Amino acid sequence: MGLSDGFSRKVEYLRLSVTDRCDFRCVYCMGDNPRFLPKHQVLSLEEMAHVCQAFTEMGVSKIRLTGGEPLMRRDVIQLVERLHQLPGVRELSMTTNGSHLTKLAPALKAAGLSRLNISLDTLNPVRFQALTRIGKLERVVAGIDAAIAAGFERIKVNAVILKQRNEDEILALVEFCRSRGLDIAFIEEMPLGEMAERQSPRYMSSDDVQQVIEQHYPLTLSNRRTGGPCRYFQMPDSNIHIGFISPHSHNFCHECNRVRVTADGRLLLCLGNENSVDLKQVVRDYPDDIALLKQTITESLQRKPRSHHFDQPDSPQILRFMNVTGG
Repeated sequence: MGLSDGFSRKVEYLRLSVTDRCDFRCVYCMGDNPRFLPKHQVLSLEEMAHVCQAFTEMGVSKIRLTGGEPLMRRDVIQLVERLHQLPGVRELSMTTNGSHLTKLAPALKAAGLSRLNISLDTLNPVRFQALTRIGKLERVVAGIDAAIAAGFERIKVNAVILKQRNEDEILALVEFCRSRGLDIAFIEEMPLGEMAERQSPRYMSSDDVQQVIEQHYPLTLSNRRTGGPCRYFQMPDSNIHIGFISPHSHNFCHECNRVRVTADGRLLLCLGNENSVDLKQVVRDYPDDIALLKQTITESLQRKPRSHHFDQPDSPQILRFMNVTGG
């Protein structure tokens, strides 16, 4: 049985936020004084596994754990173990800020996690602390090296480039990834949440970033396909891939194959729209009725919109922050 939305797009990819909490306060992800969910509103490990089971039994083969920072959740290793055992899961991955990987990378690999995406926007320690408000660059770099040592392959660095913030580090980030054999994806900032920093122009398009790179390295389009929105390129003298995720400049909605579930159990049908469905109520009112959960998911997908509308990069289109949405 497969999942499809009202526009005949096949849904095969679930992003599950396991927590809205994070040990960083990145300027493009949350406001100055974030409010986090009370513990009773967050899905339990068992409830998250139940939701994922429903999705995988209907054809979802790829699950990515996100946050907030997923490694702040104490039972995340057990969750990885449970999801890894679900029939039909082809890829189980995680997006993380990397700060806890020195301690947890080996356990994650042993539990069955197959891939890691690690956020890294700057290699300047002072700037890193300014962008994350409280983060330490050396912990993230050590975490990346720990993930490599643990045996993770095709680790990908995610970087958001902002004008007058870190646009001068595009090549430095590429060189960092070349030296360690890491892929890198440059992501256009998404206008989620109202925050003071967005008052000044800072959006930088993927085309602008690509132009900077091509002044030093010729890029050719790769035939790599991951089932996501990233367009991958390669350099002639390196095996790494350079990707661009471009919700503004190269809208990818026509091939969208994903949905998101927030830490409090809301099924988000589109990153750039507010419409959602409360799966938590179904899970808690009818904990043993997976058929009803599947029916709710199937019916909800018919409300998935055709596209998002990020028409004004410097103005928030969506009032929820990225840490609430799930990265």
